[in-house]
Amino acid sequence: MVYARHAADGEHILLQGQRLVVELEHAGRLERAEFNRDWVRVEPGADDRSLIEVSGQGRRVIVGRYVRPELRPVLAREIRRALREA
Repeated sequence: MVYARHAADGEHILLQGQRLVVELEHAGRLERAEFNRDWVRVEPGADDRSLIEVSGQGRRVIVGRYVRPELRPVLAREIRRALREA
């Protein structure tokens, strides 16, 4: 039963118009955060292999748990590029 609850765990990062939407699902609980695309910050943590912090408008969400540590900087760059080009 515990395994089944965690099998659907994941992170979804969506760019919807002027909003960056981050959805985190853990053990059947969904957390959703929305950020204004023009005011959001995407930063790696303490080092290049740490999780990624998405913040803005007084909110903060940590993403990248399901990405290999060496690919987290790539994910952060891709999010920043999508925000710039959208």
